Amino acid sequence: MKRVVTASQMQHAERLAAESFGMPASLLMENAGAHVAEAALRLAAPTGRFAVVCGRGNNGGDGLVAARRLAAAGREVRVEILGGGEGLKGDPLRNLAALGTVGLSPAALSAEWDVRPGDVVIDALLGTGLNRAPEGAYAEAIGRIAAWRAKGAKVLAVDLPSGLSSDSGNAFEPCVEADATVTFGFLKVGLAIEPGVSLGGEVSVVEIGLPPAEQAVPERPGVFLVEEADARGRLPKRKANTNKGTYGHVLVIAGSRGKTGAAALSALAVLRAGAGLVTVATRPDALVAVQAFAPELMGVELPGEGGLGTGDLDAILAAAKGKSAVVIGPGIPRGDGTTALMGALLRSLEIPCVIDADGLNAIGDQTRLLTEAKSPVLLTPHPGEMSRLVGKPTKDVQRARVEVARDYAYLTGAVVVLKGARTLIATGDGRVWINPTGNPGMSTGGTGDVLSGVCGGLVAQGLSVDDAALVGVFAHGLAGDLVARRTGQLGLLASDLLAGLCDVWVRWQR
Repeated sequence: MKRVVTASQMQHAERLAAESFGMPASLLMENAGAHVAEAALRLAAPTGRFAVVCGRGNNGGDGLVAARRLAAAGREVRVEILGGGEGLKGDPLRNLAALGTVGLSPAALSAEWDVRPGDVVIDALLGTGLNRAPEGAYAEAIGRIAAWRAKGAKVLAVDLPSGLSSDSGNAFEPCVEADATVTFGFLKVGLAIEPGVSLGGEVSVVEIGLPPAEQAVPERPGVFLVEEADARGRLPKRKANTNKGTYGHVLVIAGSRGKTGAAALSALAVLRAGAGLVTVATRPDALVAVQAFAPELMGVELPGEGGLGTGDLDAILAAAKGKSAVVIGPGIPRGDGTTALMGALLRSLEIPCVIDADGLNAIGDQTRLLTEAKSPVLLTPHPGEMSRLVGKPTKDVQRARVEVARDYAYLTGAVVVLKGARTLIATGDGRVWINPTGNPGMSTGGTGDVLSGVCGGLVAQGLSVDDAALVGVFAHGLAGDLVARRTGQLGLLASDLLAGLCDVWVRWQR
């Protein structure tokens, strides 16, 4: 599992390197600049030239080291320091003076520089400390970098693209769009979530002399990037002397007239995730249609019609007897009594519960329903549903995805899966995992229903809700990626993911 750090955690690691490991900032800067120069040479054409645009802080100092090393390698290099060299101090000033050893001196670069394909522009303007939009000369320099890129130059960002928030992944205006980024020591949060993932291009994490993560950065609260081995290693192994009862029985409370597909997708995903049995509980007018999707789906009627309410409690609790997990929400009918039913269920159920879609909307801002839950709860909201849970506009949720997911998990004790590009998994102890799998082709109706079923099926097999979320989210996204390799992203269907899950399990058994 790869550690992902914030700006303050990176600063702590750098201090620790100097104070306890004999690695002063000057040496860290030299190592960083050396890696940038190597990456720039790989990115450039054999006769490509280099333009290094430096800010006045340590990020600019890294760029000055890179410029010196590129010139020492015999390449044509131009260097600009915004505002000139006056006023620089510390390590950046020493590296400015060192440019003289290779015959370089900074000079202003205009937007009319005769850039050509194969040239490389090194963005060394702003580092991890940025907390507002670039202004003045910095904004103008970012505009010039964009113009040079449009003319065919490659852009290499130092640590992260200038204009990108290191902690949120949000792009201020303006922001550099890089073809590649060399980041130091640890992956930054901003480079692990969108839009930072797209703006950073191909990201390389390089070692510059920082202490290892277990010493440099506290584990909790912590952010991690899920790697395939993390998910695969948590998947339960099948044994020969087993039967359908060994792998759990999931109750899926889902579906309504016109939304029977949601119930079927979730229930089939339960089985594709490896659970032994699944039963769908829904209104009589929907159950026939749900079961028609596949012969493996069992069903139980919830008498009555219309929205769910506390009058359905006894029937649901009876259906939940002997089950291993409950999934509730995909396609359920809305009604005034659904919130009351959700509260009664959570206070009564003694098995883990996965809540999605209109199950989440029924909870709304009633967080006490979750804090009063008798058993572990896993929530799978998309940003709109998350906004209703926390009482904030969707745009605010998207601007602070890590913080919103972490805070809500801490507040409620539930595991929160905040869906979207780079889905997040947050647990009540302050940890957040960033999932790297999935693609835009999965932005279609029903994919969330499949995810809820996958998570429920994994919980039924004995995984904790934390592990089920981590495995389920990674496998769900990977299934979409494997399907997209065969069919493309355009026109990908949620039902395609059911077959894609089989591809994942085969891949993980090799």
